[in-house]
Amino acid sequence: MAKFTSAQIIIILTVVSAAMLQLIDTSIVNVSLTQMMGNLGASFEDIGWVITSYAVSNIIMITLSGWMSATFGRKYYFAGSIILFTTASIFCGLSTNVWQLVAFRFIQGIGGGGLISTAQAILVETFPKEDLGLANAIYGIGVIVGPAIGPTLGGYITDNLAWQWIFFINIPIGIIAAIFTLIFVKEPLEKMKASKMDWSALILLVAAIGSLQVVLEKGQSEDWFQTRYITVLAIVAAIGIIFFIWRELTVAQPMVNLRLFTNRSFTTGTLFNFVLGFGLYGTTLIVPIFCQGLLGFTAMQTGLILLPGSLATAAMMPVVGVLLRRKLVHPAVYAGIGLLLFFVFTISMGKMNPQVAPSDFFWPLIMRGFGMGLIFIPLTTISLSTLKGTEIPQGTSLSNMVRQLGGSIGVALITTYITSRTAVHYSYLAENITASNPNASSRISTMTNYFMSLGYDFNSATHRAFALISGLVSQQAAMLTYKEMFQDIGLFFICLIPLLFMFYNKKKPVETKKEQTEWTLE
Repeated sequence: MAKFTSAQIIIILTVVSAAMLQLIDTSIVNVSLTQMMGNLGASFEDIGWVITSYAVSNIIMITLSGWMSATFGRKYYFAGSIILFTTASIFCGLSTNVWQLVAFRFIQGIGGGGLISTAQAILVETFPKEDLGLANAIYGIGVIVGPAIGPTLGGYITDNLAWQWIFFINIPIGIIAAIFTLIFVKEPLEKMKASKMDWSALILLVAAIGSLQVVLEKGQSEDWFQTRYITVLAIVAAIGIIFFIWRELTVAQPMVNLRLFTNRSFTTGTLFNFVLGFGLYGTTLIVPIFCQGLLGFTAMQTGLILLPGSLATAAMMPVVGVLLRRKLVHPAVYAGIGLLLFFVFTISMGKMNPQVAPSDFFWPLIMRGFGMGLIFIPLTTISLSTLKGTEIPQGTSLSNMVRQLGGSIGVALITTYITSRTAVHYSYLAENITASNPNASSRISTMTNYFMSLGYDFNSATHRAFALISGLVSQQAAMLTYKEMFQDIGLFFICLIPLLFMFYNKKKPVETKKEQTEWTLE
């Protein structure tokens, strides 16, 4: 078991807490939107930009964080990001109208985007090579647990304080993290050399990633390509991505080193990171919606339901880190077990019904928690194991950007799936609600008589009876949709298991005293 110096422990706590600030903030706001709308006098469409503005600036800065680290120095860029994030949090809490909040959330996202990738790069260089799995395990605790505890924390703060405090709680942690970063974090031994600012590449990046993120965040609520600005932004994103890739592959010193994708281990690991983002952020979204929108649980109840699974992930992370260090089996084996556990989670969720209790979620979410730990650490370790020196910050930024983008695409696909499939199921079920169906006719008659007994006239009672029936049909349609969706996601993850053989590369046996076989991370 690795032993850490006091300085290493402080660095670990500093960078993980800073990364968790950013990741918690991606989900903590969601449960407070209703209170914000009432307090700031904002419409539902307006308040949605509070989330979108943060996501847009965040993913752009995640992509740029490697170049920013090289330009300003990793230590000072990380500290500066913490300070900007903390300062923006203060102004978010002090906002008096929705557009002030949107603007300060955009600035907060700029600071937050510099935290997650730089934190991982600092940890990777703080640990020796043989402890890389453990470094990623510690980092992974923040990455996995942060988004999951956000709704719990946000629900508690919203119920007991006010929405402003979801931003004010960042202040003391941010101040301490900034001070400790300046004192204890060291610059890497191999000094990174930044390329000159390529303004053409920067404009293309901002246009491409920013437009794509807006399309993914707002597409469903705007009926996708039926809305002109969504169509325009989709075209801008497609053109921007093509020309950005061309630009970065043709210049001598690219701002974002896309040539890292010629590294097989990094490319394969990053591909799976995309899938991990889909699974992590997608299921983190649908479980709360399933619990609150369909089963009627409160935000606090939903947060408490998610908490055991998050703790299971946190417990699994260091275990997997130690197992990787001992090199008992190839890392892809652990990822395969994780995918199987994720499949068990989705199948269990697919068997839920409207009468389930909060306790029924415990074991499925525990399986998900263990599975995410087993997937995240090996794949991240494989991705970064062959990178050296100046490639590390570029690699971590690209890897995190891809995971974040996978999450955004996953959320967009899932919300579209829920909307379209629920409409299909509702239409099919509603066909049976006719006067010619004796069961439906009897049910409507019973409900009509009930409402008439409460004093309603026949027409009003009949209208209420049909409205109640329609609500029950909607609930049943939604339940069928969630069952299908969980099962489809589970099958998708099962189909990924054979692709893990892409990582497998057995070295020729190396004769030692114990005649052991070593395994590469490729």
